[in-house]
Amino acid sequence: MFVAATSRCFSGLPLDAALLQLVELEYTCVEIVVHETGGHLKPSEVLADPEGAIVQCRQTHRLTPVALSVETQAPQPLCYQQFAACCRLAKAIKVVTLTVRSAELGTPFNEEVERLRDLVALASREGVRVGLLTEGGRMTENADTAVVLCNNVKGLGITLDPSHFICGPHCGGNYEQLMKYVYHVRLRDSTKDQIQVRVGQGDVEYGRLVNQLNKVHYDRALCVDILPTSDVDQLSEMRKIRLLLESLL
Repeated sequence: MFVAATSRCFSGLPLDAALLQLVELEYTCVEIVVHETGGHLKPSEVLADPEGAIVQCRQTHRLTPVALSVETQAPQPLCYQQFAACCRLAKAIKVVTLTVRSAELGTPFNEEVERLRDLVALASREGVRVGLLTEGGRMTENADTAVVLCNNVKGLGITLDPSHFICGPHCGGNYEQLMKYVYHVRLRDSTKDQIQVRVGQGDVEYGRLVNQLNKVHYDRALCVDILPTSDVDQLSEMRKIRLLLESLL
């Protein structure tokens, strides 16, 4: 395992400046956020100018891209065209895992299975795999449902965000059953009342999590995903959590 960070840890900066900030904090790997809203790149831009997107993602100041987070807001079939373009981008920059969000609660299960099968099929053509983000308010807020989705969509894995099992409707619930499906991990500190608190003030058991991942031979990123807040020193928080995670590896 190794430590990485999402580019949205510095969401207020352009991509180049965000990457440079991570380098100065001594991070070596990055997950680039490709969201239509709030991303450093947009899926529509990747589809419209694939070569330009590749150039941007290769100018990383020595950071190694290890994942892309992809969220498109386009209707079908355009959303699949944009997703396929992001898969080609991932292949071009040698990224293996794309993180996507699950459907909102209330979506018919079979409809979500079909959508995820389509995404996994598109990704597999480029040698890329899809990690479904565990997240409150969506179908993956329940770990058992996330497992069932993975079992029904061959090749689908999990982007594990344990904060949503600490804070939210399933707080305190067990999620160890997800470990064998994990393709990617996102981390911040959390309590049952707040999804993000200062590092060291939350309930995330980093050591236990690392041990659980070791048992299933997980060898990919522990990706810091701390969003900037006005009352917290972002640089200090990013430095603290990097040192904490590296001490466990």
